[in-house]
Amino acid sequence: MKQLFRFDIIKAGRGMQQMLHNFREENDWMQVQAGQRSDLWHNVSADQVVHVMETNVQNGLSALEAEKRTQLYGPNRLPTAPGKPWWQEIVEEVTEPMILLLLAVGVVYGFLGELRDAIAIFVIIIAVLAIEMGNESRAKRAIKSLAKLSTMDAPVIRDGAYREIAASELVPGDVVFLRPGQRIPADLRLLETIHLRIDESSLTGESVPVSKEANLILGEETELADRRNLAFSGTLVTRGKGKGVVVHTGRETEIGKIVGLVKEAREPRTPLQLHMRELTRWMVWIALGFSVLIAFLGWLRGMDWRETILTGLSLAFATIPEELPILITMVIGLGAYRLSKQNAILRRLRTAETVGNVTVIATDKTGTLTENRMQVEKWFINGQWLTDQEQQQSAWGELAVRIGVLANDGYVTEKPDGKKGFEGDPTDTAFLYKAEEIGYDVTAIRKEFQILEEYPLDDLNKRVSVLVRRGDSQFTLSKGAPEQLLSLAEHVVWSGQIVPMAQAFRTEIEQQANILASKGYRVLGLAFKEQPVSFSEMTRHEAESDLVFLGLVALLDPPRLDAEDAVRDLQQAGVRVVMITGDHPETARTIASKVGIDSEKTMVGREIERMTDEDLRQRVQEISVFARTTPEHKLRIVRAFQEQGEMVAVTGDGVNDGPALKEAAVGIAMGKTGTDVAKESADMVLADDRFSTITVAVREGRKLFENLFKAVRYYLAAKVALISSTFFAGVAGLAMPFSPIQIIVLELFMDLGASTSFTAERSEEDVIKPSPRRTDQPFMDRTMLTGIFSGGLSLGVAVIVAYVWSLQAGADVRHAQTVAFATWMIGHLILALLMRSLREPLIHLGIFTNKTMWVWIVSAIGFLMLAVWVPSLRELLHLTPIHPQEWIVVITSAVLAPLWMEVGKWIRWQSEVGYSEKG
Repeated sequence: MKQLFRFDIIKAGRGMQQMLHNFREENDWMQVQAGQRSDLWHNVSADQVVHVMETNVQNGLSALEAEKRTQLYGPNRLPTAPGKPWWQEIVEEVTEPMILLLLAVGVVYGFLGELRDAIAIFVIIIAVLAIEMGNESRAKRAIKSLAKLSTMDAPVIRDGAYREIAASELVPGDVVFLRPGQRIPADLRLLETIHLRIDESSLTGESVPVSKEANLILGEETELADRRNLAFSGTLVTRGKGKGVVVHTGRETEIGKIVGLVKEAREPRTPLQLHMRELTRWMVWIALGFSVLIAFLGWLRGMDWRETILTGLSLAFATIPEELPILITMVIGLGAYRLSKQNAILRRLRTAETVGNVTVIATDKTGTLTENRMQVEKWFINGQWLTDQEQQQSAWGELAVRIGVLANDGYVTEKPDGKKGFEGDPTDTAFLYKAEEIGYDVTAIRKEFQILEEYPLDDLNKRVSVLVRRGDSQFTLSKGAPEQLLSLAEHVVWSGQIVPMAQAFRTEIEQQANILASKGYRVLGLAFKEQPVSFSEMTRHEAESDLVFLGLVALLDPPRLDAEDAVRDLQQAGVRVVMITGDHPETARTIASKVGIDSEKTMVGREIERMTDEDLRQRVQEISVFARTTPEHKLRIVRAFQEQGEMVAVTGDGVNDGPALKEAAVGIAMGKTGTDVAKESADMVLADDRFSTITVAVREGRKLFENLFKAVRYYLAAKVALISSTFFAGVAGLAMPFSPIQIIVLELFMDLGASTSFTAERSEEDVIKPSPRRTDQPFMDRTMLTGIFSGGLSLGVAVIVAYVWSLQAGADVRHAQTVAFATWMIGHLILALLMRSLREPLIHLGIFTNKTMWVWIVSAIGFLMLAVWVPSLRELLHLTPIHPQEWIVVITSAVLAPLWMEVGKWIRWQSEVGYSEKG
């Protein structure tokens, strides 16, 4: 009982107030149920747990006791997400700066009688709010998906009788039966096991079902994936049967803890949200300041005060970036649509821009980098390594295939497309798929042999043997742990002969098995024996005595075919790829090395538990493979990266991935094999489960961000052109180059017209090559500011040159304003073309590759012609006819003023191309 005394536990509830034996202090044993001591159930014997839980293996709990414990512990349900009043969600969304800006502009438009514009703005606000509020329930849906794992029936013993009760009615102390295909309804300490194997991949990431043994007593520090005397809620029985006592229910189960982590996980703001807050703050004040200043200069010059106020207001409307939310939504929406066409489904719209800025991808192994199915990889038969072709051509190789097919519980199924498939234990189905792959017919082999007796895998005998007959021959065929088959083998197949098992052969076989195991492979031995036909029953000992050892087979959950290329592409794009898995460290290292992830250093979950957050932040910079991790470990790793300023994307498909998927800047779930929990917690779902789709998403995200960057750069440059030209005129003592109505028209053309055409811009040739933007890199960086002011001032100069030339030529103010208006209209089209790329020259990018922009260019030129030539429209806009020689000045000014930008871009491009070719 020494181990039991370490618990310091006192029973709680009615009848549980007496000290249990000689405990040293009175601590409520509900600490175990509260999760404070939950790691100790594997550390004591099954009898001790039954004693502590005050239950009975044969009779279970009484109905009365079960009712008391239900009152004490509550129902076996996972917690639901805390609700938030609808009005609070609306308030949070409405108080976003960009929404407040839109509301303010809409109200002003309404006061000025522009009801149509005001209504349009309010409709946009409602649409944006609806999209955002629709995404706020994501955490709630994730927890509801987790709760589905508890909506099942559970076979238990109550009052000494077998009963089927709802899983929600289970309480600590209930004795539960386990059968194949059953979902575990609560966390159990196993009491009895018979060939019991449980698939825990959704919880731990372990590829292979875990063999469970009730009689084990494990060390305190045994990791979750290695607690073979426990069964966890939500996992699946794949083979055998057993019995267990409930030790945790509801929120205290391992899945329940994940619910808590999902609830606590913090969703980081996207770079765009942060950038737009920054941009809005200073753009509004700059726009208002210039509008007031220009109006003040006009008033000083003696302009009519009504004209001055109207000009100031028109400039304010034209220069305040109220269309930015619309522009951003359009760019991101189109990017999300393009991603969906490439099997990356966005659950949150703004993820489209975030994914392009990812600096670290923390990927799961099982089902993400690998195919989540075991595959036969290597054959060591007849004392030598064989390829599939050599194995097929060898008589001993053919025997190896037959052993793998016959000593096998897998069964044949027919897929919807009519092709043959296999179901059962992943190891068994791996042998069946390999047999078919190299040209054997599984069904024909099984028909060829009559199975007389089966000796199944169990806790003691880690092997499967079958006694089969074909004609006048009878055979024992065995598949299992190499060390067990070696201990039973008296002979070995070596160099084409059956020879006595000498120590040298045994040593060589053990060394080969150890080498494979050290590389993460699952290694099985194959053995056989031919014997006289017997018509009497044969014991397992008789059937398996004096075996002939045939060889070894190595199995592995193989990497996806495209995983290596995808990892390489991401690394070339400056994105670091790390693996976080619950699987064995050697298996993790093997897969990591196969797909190109640095596997030189590996960290396991036990090490993470001993580290402070500061230590972990330092270590994650040098380690790329994390193994034997729990959901808590994975969450800490993601936080450590993000606290270092990294933009982290997390991939996963299991329940255990939920918290990290939600916490990460971008959570990416598998669409086909992913659990509901993973999908609901994620920002993006890969419909094809291909890791390479992430590379596509990163490329599309960078393209989207660049297009948004270009659109905003052009959008603000056009406003700078408007401000600079009017400001120069005010300072120079000239009349304003545009009338108020002309400013409103210019605002319509420069805002959504040109800017939205950038959404259709194709990516530049080197879009994936630059490293991701740093999280601390401001949106209004040097490239952005240089583009805004160089482009804006160039267009402003073109307008002022044409305007002043017209005045100097003797034109009146209205005619000079018409020349300025035409120059601005043509000039901002030229500016849009030149600002289509950040690095690539227009001639290389292709002048006519953006058809959307050319539709807008033709429309804008058509409008300008109509405005100048149609008398009624000309009068409305305060324009006059323009003479042919004036058109020459207009076009020359509009084209030449910003052309220097393209010349500089071309020179830089040529120097970079020449340098790369030399390199």
